[in-house]
Amino acid sequence: MSGNAGAPLRVAWLGHTSAALGGGMATYSREVVSRLRQRGHRVTFFQHELRESEDGGPEAEAGTEADEAVYLESLPVAGRLVLSSGRARRRLHERLERRDFDVVHASFWFSTLDFDLPRACRRAGVPLVATFHIAFDQRLSVWGGITSATYRLYAPTLAACDRVIVFGASQRDVLVHLGVPADGLRILPNGVDVDTYRPGPSDWKARLEASLLLVYMGRIDSEKNVDVLLRAFLDCEPPADVKLVVMGGGGERRRLQRQYRDPRVVFTGHVADASTRIDVLRAADAFLLPSSVEGLSLSMLEAMACGTATVATDVGVDGDALRGAGIVLDPRGLEEQLRLAIRELMEMPWLAGRLGEMARRRVEERYSLERNVDALIAIYRELLP
Repeated sequence: MSGNAGAPLRVAWLGHTSAALGGGMATYSREVVSRLRQRGHRVTFFQHELRESEDGGPEAEAGTEADEAVYLESLPVAGRLVLSSGRARRRLHERLERRDFDVVHASFWFSTLDFDLPRACRRAGVPLVATFHIAFDQRLSVWGGITSATYRLYAPTLAACDRVIVFGASQRDVLVHLGVPADGLRILPNGVDVDTYRPGPSDWKARLEASLLLVYMGRIDSEKNVDVLLRAFLDCEPPADVKLVVMGGGGERRRLQRQYRDPRVVFTGHVADASTRIDVLRAADAFLLPSSVEGLSLSMLEAMACGTATVATDVGVDGDALRGAGIVLDPRGLEEQLRLAIRELMEMPWLAGRLGEMARRRVEERYSLERNVDALIAIYRELLP
């Protein structure tokens, strides 16, 4: 697929750019919007951000027509819920009603604008595509119950969209069960720029004086089970030159950093610079993601693309992406399985290299950003008159 057949598209994109608000969804928005623009499509990026101009009002639209940003006045609440002002809602609706977009694409993640958007797009006569990022797990658990309630909340809104992008068959089946029409659902996994995220040299192991380097990268919140990972790692009694890097910020970081004061555990906080994150992943022998719920983790795909052996729980679509190319853990009995995986990596250092090669090959075959954007443009063109 060329991805560029036909006239350039005019896309209104709604999403996050702040890692604090959006996490992996912010990366998804930035990278896909950038790639669409590189292919000659005009994208107006409506961003959930608190930004003010010098006079104290919302920041004005910036950039050229083909590289336009519109900042929607928003307030983050309770971590990742986004409350948008009435002024932001009016501004969005006014732009849609100018009818200068071929398609609207929204990344749905706990914004109050999400639920009114299908009605606004119908009124403006513009088709709506939604990517549904909300993490899930179908097992009976506290986090599974919380995410199940969120899926029920969103189902009527998703049913009113023209197309809904999900990351795998299990997520699609959950939404169909909740009444979202199957013919409007499209399976399109996240994609990674495999030219940027690739194996390469790194001095991080030398800087940390590590013979074996394990890495967690992502939000440090309770559903990510970083505390379980830390306990399992230290229970294995690793020698002084086996290190675990915990990279990311979140509600649990300060508590865990105070609790686990051990020279074998290195907390970096949030690392905004992508080249630094890539250097750490290239140096790592293994990447570990012990979450209770996920959608399809971009951090995991980035680690796999860097040729890092990957260990992750079988939640969301992560298990489907990793199975046969890494170590997949059942979230039940998680701590014991983490200890076993860490001991295997310590006792069989050759295993990491072999798993890393398999992980890289899996991403190249199924999860490249180019493949993702090709399929996305095809979905847009389905909806054109």
